[in-house]
Amino acid sequence: MKKIIHRYILKEIAFPFFMILFILTFVLLMGKILQLMDLMVNKGIRVFDIGLLIIYLMPSFLMFTIPISLFVAIMMGLGRLSSDNELIVMKASGMSLYEISKPIILAAVATFFLTALTSYFLVPAGNYATKILLFNVARQKASAGIKEKVFNDDFKGILLYADKIPVSGDYMEGVLISDTRNTEEQSTIIATRAYLVANPNEMTVTLRLEDGATHSVDRGLKNYRKMDFGRYDIKLDLGAAMTEEKAKSKSSTEMTVGEIMKRMQDKKIKDTDLRELAIEIQKKLSIPVSTLVFCVLGIPLGIRKHRTARFWGFSIGLAVVLAYYLIRLGGEALAETGQLTPFIGAWTPNILLGIAGIFLFYRAAEEKPLWPNVFKTVK
Repeated sequence: MKKIIHRYILKEIAFPFFMILFILTFVLLMGKILQLMDLMVNKGIRVFDIGLLIIYLMPSFLMFTIPISLFVAIMMGLGRLSSDNELIVMKASGMSLYEISKPIILAAVATFFLTALTSYFLVPAGNYATKILLFNVARQKASAGIKEKVFNDDFKGILLYADKIPVSGDYMEGVLISDTRNTEEQSTIIATRAYLVANPNEMTVTLRLEDGATHSVDRGLKNYRKMDFGRYDIKLDLGAAMTEEKAKSKSSTEMTVGEIMKRMQDKKIKDTDLRELAIEIQKKLSIPVSTLVFCVLGIPLGIRKHRTARFWGFSIGLAVVLAYYLIRLGGEALAETGQLTPFIGAWTPNILLGIAGIFLFYRAAEEKPLWPNVFKTVK
C-alpha cells in the first residue's frame, strides 16, 4: 500500500517538475536566441552549428533550472495534495510526514546526482566545446571568405588580395596586403604564397606569408623602409563575436573539479587567479547540494493548506528561489573582492536555507505551526 502511495506522490511531483524545467530552460535559452540569430544571419553560421551551440549551452542552464524546478514542483505537488485533504487521509491512515517524504527525498537525491554530473562534467565540457566550435567556425569562415582577385576586408586593419587560389583552397598565390593596424607606420606587403594556419591551443588564426617583402612608410610620408622575408606571420583578428575567449588554457568555467584542484596546486599561480578558481570550485560543489536544501525546505512549506494551492506553491517557490540566488550572487561578489572567503560566499545560502528547512520540517512533522506564536494576545 505504501509503495502505491509513494508512486502517487512521485507522479504528483513529476509533471510540474518537467513542465517547469522545460519552461525555465526555454526562457534562459531565449536570452541567447538574439545572439545565436546574429551569428546565423550576419556571420553566416550554419543551422547545424547553431544547433550544436544550443546543445553545448544546455548544461549551463540545467545546472540552475533542475534545483529550481524540483523545489517549485514539491511546493505545487504537496500543495495540491494538501488542499484536497489527501495528506490528511494519509496521516490518518498512520503515515507520518517522514514516511510521506520518502519518495520526495528519493527524487531529491536523484536530482542531486544529476545536477552534480551536470555541474562537475557537462558544464565545463559544454563551455569548452562552445569555445572550440566558435573558433572552428571562425577559421572556416576566414578560409571561405577569401576569394581570388577580390579585395577582402573581413579582418580588422587588414585588406587582403589574392591573385590565385587553387580549387583545394589550401593556399593563395600572388598575395597583396595593406596593413593599417599600426597607424604610425602603414605597410604594404607582397608575397608569392600565403597560408592560413590555425592554432587551437591559443585560439588564433595566422596568415603565413612566404617569399615576399614589406614596404612601410611613416605618417608624414618622409621615411620609407623595405624588408625582404622568407616567411612572415600576421595574426588575424577574427572578431570578438567569434573568439571572445582567446585563452591559451581552459578558463575556470571550462575545467572540471579535478582540473581546478590540479591547477590550484601550481605554486606560480597569481592570488587573483587562485581566488577565481576557489570560487568556481565552491560553486560547482554547492549548487548540486541546493537540490537537497530545496527539498527539505519545500516539504514543510508545501503541505500548508491553501485554497489556491498551485498558485501559492508556484509564487512562494519563486520567491524563495529569488532570495536564494540573490544571497548567492551577493556572496560570490564579496568573495571575488576578497571580503569573504570563497567557501562562505558560495555556501551561505545553502546553510541559511538548510537550517530554516530542517527547523520547519521538524515542526511540520510534530504537527506544530511552522511559525511559533511568539507574541501572545493580551486580553
